[in-house]
Amino acid sequence: MRKKLPKKKPIKGVGHIILVASGKGGVGKSTVSVNLATALKSIAPEKEVGLLDADVFGPSVPLMMNLHETPLLDDDNLMVPLVNYGVKCMSMGNLMTNNSAAIWRGLMVMAAIDKLIRGVNWDRTDYLIVDTPPGTGDTHLSLAQNLPIDGVVIVTTGQKAAVDVTKRGITMFKKLNLPIVGLVQNMSGVKCSNCSHINQIFGNTIQEVATNEGINSLFSIPMEQSITEGCDTGQPVVISHPESSQATIFNNLARHVIEFLKKSSSNKIVTSF
Repeated sequence: MRKKLPKKKPIKGVGHIILVASGKGGVGKSTVSVNLATALKSIAPEKEVGLLDADVFGPSVPLMMNLHETPLLDDDNLMVPLVNYGVKCMSMGNLMTNNSAAIWRGLMVMAAIDKLIRGVNWDRTDYLIVDTPPGTGDTHLSLAQNLPIDGVVIVTTGQKAAVDVTKRGITMFKKLNLPIVGLVQNMSGVKCSNCSHINQIFGNTIQEVATNEGINSLFSIPMEQSITEGCDTGQPVVISHPESSQATIFNNLARHVIEFLKKSSSNKIVTSF
């Protein structure tokens, strides 16, 4: 007898859940996740924004958000998220000592992720951004099957090795009936520090993917020192250089996410009658 899929259970207090994902590692998912979360809080300060680092083996959010403390427990024995720049954050990196490594099998990883999701007092969180690990494995399937995901932001770079794997990731999410919010081409070019000209180094492969996959929203983020320095110092470029062209791109992505969620919510209301 075929087993039924687990029933999706909302996270208490959380309104919308957006995954940031890519089949390929090293393409900048955490950079996009951190700047998307801070951009959402910047352009919609009345909303509560959360950032969940679901990469158990390579957590980056503590460094990028300058949050290195261990979370406290509330009266219900739930972890209280750490907060910086108005964004609530939770990461396995905040539960491990420096230089330690999570050498775990699949079931232990799933238990840890469940703890990060269900064992946290998210209180009222309008938007929860989930920074996922590389690949198309257990973590993504577990999140998709157990949580009411509103959409996925796909991140990639332009070289063929990354694009080919990213297309597999898009295929997986489509099979799981998760809508693609948009496609982010990270490190799309190199910006000259003298003349500000952006040298395109990967061609138009990402535009071809977006067209072929029916993804209408494409955001290109060039490689620039302010972004990398912001990640290393715990000051996302949206915060450190709010008037920069890079911050503008992330703000536009955040506005697109908000509009996407508004439209999807309206469609749910219409189809419920």
